[in-house]
Amino acid sequence: MAPGNPPEVLSATEEAALRAEHDDLAGRVATRHSIDDVRKGAYATFGLLMSAGLTVKFAWDRWGWGPRPARLPGRYPLLFLAALGLSVFLAVFAAAAFLRARRAMQVEDLDFARLREIRARLGIDA
Repeated sequence: MAPGNPPEVLSATEEAALRAEHDDLAGRVATRHSIDDVRKGAYATFGLLMSAGLTVKFAWDRWGWGPRPARLPGRYPLLFLAALGLSVFLAVFAAAAFLRARRAMQVEDLDFARLREIRARLGIDA
């Protein structure tokens, strides 16, 4: 509703239904749960960077040039594989968290737009 336009006349049942929808939407948009998923994704990305650094370090220790430490022949690179597995897991977890956050943000934005529309129709737009 633009300034200067007369307010829309609503029946009592329409106003009650809009008020109930307003209260429901206001409760849902009061907190943005997508931020929690962004935080989880950021923590997983930080862990991914740390584990990727460990993976590179373990690979360098095993296959890089320079003085070779004495080790038994035919041993599997267990530390390298463990760090690589952790890196892959954290990459998938971070990507899933960011995708979940993006979907939640889109829903929250739609809910907020609908809430603003309802507030304008009820005349409680500040």
